[in-house]
Amino acid sequence: MKAPCAQAAAWLLSLAVLAGAAGPATSYRLPENVPPDIGAWFWESLDDFKPGEYKEFIDRVAEHSPFRVLTTSQRVPKEVTDAEVHELVKAAAAYARQRGLVVAYDLDIRLARAAFHKQYPHEMQEMLRIREADLSAAGETRVAVPSAGGPQDHMTWGSKASYYAMSGRLARVYSYVRGADGIEPETVRDITSLCRIGEASAKQVIVNIPPDKTAAGRKAAAMAAFAHFSPDVFAPHLLEFQRTIFAAYKDAPLGGAMKDEWGFPASSDAIGNDFWFSRHRAEDYARRTGGRDLVRDCLRMFAAERGGAGRRVAAIDSFVEQAWQRNAEIEADYYRATKETFGPAAFVGTHPTWIGAALGKQELNKNGWDWWAVRRDFGQTDEETPYCCRTALAKKWGGAVWYNQWYADPKRISTYTRQLWESALGGGRLNYHPLYPPLMRSVPATTPLLRGELMRGQCRVRLLNFISKTTLDCPVAVVFGHPAATNWAGPFFNDSGARLAGRLWGAGFPADLIPSYEIAQGALEVSGDGSVRYGPQRYAAVVLYHPDFEKPSAAGFWKRAAAGGKTALYRVGNWTTSFDGTPLDGNAALPPQMTALGPDEFQVMLAVVAALRERRLAPSYQCKGLSGRCRLVDGTEVAVAADQEHAAGLPIRTAIPIRGGSVQVDAEGIAAVRLDKDGKLEALAAGGLKSFRAGASTIDLPERSDVALWRDEAGKWHGVLQAGAGPVPRPLAALGADWLRLAVPPPCPP
Repeated sequence: MKAPCAQAAAWLLSLAVLAGAAGPATSYRLPENVPPDIGAWFWESLDDFKPGEYKEFIDRVAEHSPFRVLTTSQRVPKEVTDAEVHELVKAAAAYARQRGLVVAYDLDIRLARAAFHKQYPHEMQEMLRIREADLSAAGETRVAVPSAGGPQDHMTWGSKASYYAMSGRLARVYSYVRGADGIEPETVRDITSLCRIGEASAKQVIVNIPPDKTAAGRKAAAMAAFAHFSPDVFAPHLLEFQRTIFAAYKDAPLGGAMKDEWGFPASSDAIGNDFWFSRHRAEDYARRTGGRDLVRDCLRMFAAERGGAGRRVAAIDSFVEQAWQRNAEIEADYYRATKETFGPAAFVGTHPTWIGAALGKQELNKNGWDWWAVRRDFGQTDEETPYCCRTALAKKWGGAVWYNQWYADPKRISTYTRQLWESALGGGRLNYHPLYPPLMRSVPATTPLLRGELMRGQCRVRLLNFISKTTLDCPVAVVFGHPAATNWAGPFFNDSGARLAGRLWGAGFPADLIPSYEIAQGALEVSGDGSVRYGPQRYAAVVLYHPDFEKPSAAGFWKRAAAGGKTALYRVGNWTTSFDGTPLDGNAALPPQMTALGPDEFQVMLAVVAALRERRLAPSYQCKGLSGRCRLVDGTEVAVAADQEHAAGLPIRTAIPIRGGSVQVDAEGIAAVRLDKDGKLEALAAGGLKSFRAGASTIDLPERSDVALWRDEAGKWHGVLQAGAGPVPRPLAALGADWLRLAVPPPCPP
């Protein structure tokens, strides 16, 4: 699979063109064809809109950080469609380019909600809420359905308004009898036309239900739809309106665009009685499902019905699939719009993840767990997203790294150091979010990150960007059944297999976590050599985790994988029901070579690790504190040494195992080496390098230097020297390489 960004294929080969003479370093920033250093920038106050105010931040970053890309968004009571905002973005982007930086601005439609509402007032997002009451035979039954109020997230803080409820309407009222096994389906009646609406406002919908002489044991479900101040995810004009925003900014010298935590408005983790809804979504649902009524299916999703378990499973599966696919469609168009507007090399950030610490209920409500289907330049995540997800996204979208946006409050500033070095061990880099909440308004929230040794450590880690072709080698994939994990009517709801993947990481065999929908997407495939492959990663073992509710067509993939014979296959959980809720002997449809394992995650980990060792695979990952070792897919071996007090790194004086032998390195912070098939040096990156020995290759430097070296396909050497002055040291100059000199930014003064 090719990397999506146009320049990705040429990262390593074209550096010679950009590499200048070995004179003094003149730039803190990486060349444009190397994965960039990234910082986040937020306009959080109306003061930020004063003429020239942006210069202070840009100057500080330009002079005291290595950042080349600034993922930038506004948190103010203005919209991106405002002329004032447009002019400021143009000016700030132009000034940033003068200082060697590019701005990837947030052109998300959520930052133009008022403009969208003015143009398309009937295409706002609705939430369908259900409230149940016992019916009365003697008098009216009054049911009040309150709105959800005004949900908020990072797109509303400091802006014009929350996603407040704008209006309410009655969608439907059903009456029925509930028995021990759930709703009695033959008793379900649509009584909407019999009801009297007492109130229909943004605050609540009140329904008065007439008395029912058969009311003994009967209940009613009042279903109200509240329109919120946010474009409907299924709005017919959403993509068209989004494109008008891009068209308006075509004259701005932006280096890309960002889209952050897209999805339905933020909501609670309540499952089964609040549904993001709209007439447009109902129409799309009917098209997808052969004419099924979404409102009626919401009642099925709300409460079990006797004998209707299959219909309930099918409704939830279809509802969730509809959510992740539509959200991914919107993200894909945003990606295309960025490239078409600002050029194929434009950067698309940031992350589709929201509450990334776990694939939980809130994430499900927001985006349907769509992360793997959301196209970005590089895999991009945030906060505590599990590493198994970060590495999988890196494989999906190509490139040599993934990025994780990290923030902390001033009391936890040391966590940036932890994230920097732990990410390097996991094949990733940071997008530096400012401290939140900031220390004080007079001290910009990014400034403390530019003091001390943190940026020095960042500059050492980035040396890997020159020599790495691929990210972390993960010999195992945990392919989790997305329908089983997201269906609240099933026994495996909210279990993505991330804990199992984490156990494998702890055993030294990192695992990628991949949803089963990637099979139908064609991203998870059986490669020509017979192994299961995801991007550049070929797996020695794959665990199919909870296949229940999968579509029958998935069985064909696993049969092909078994026939390939290169990947050991395992299954956890039975496959008894299809995606459409019909009974299925899925276990029999899977290949006999797939070993069934019990539910205990520890025992599953032991079985997989034993199989890997039988194949003579040694652990490829080791992490203790902020130090350890790892291997990349391209064979690069990486050693890291740091701690919380030494953000620039600690001494590395060790032998690094590689290809059955070892190399000797004396460096600081980070050391990475790759040998070719003949055992000759192919690439080397090291912070504070003093000496290196690998067979006949020997480097002894008079002074420690940050160095990156690699041979291109023609065998010619290219190199980077970072920090220091004077001529290229003789042992390096003897290689006859083209050299690029980089400077390290000085720390920001206290």
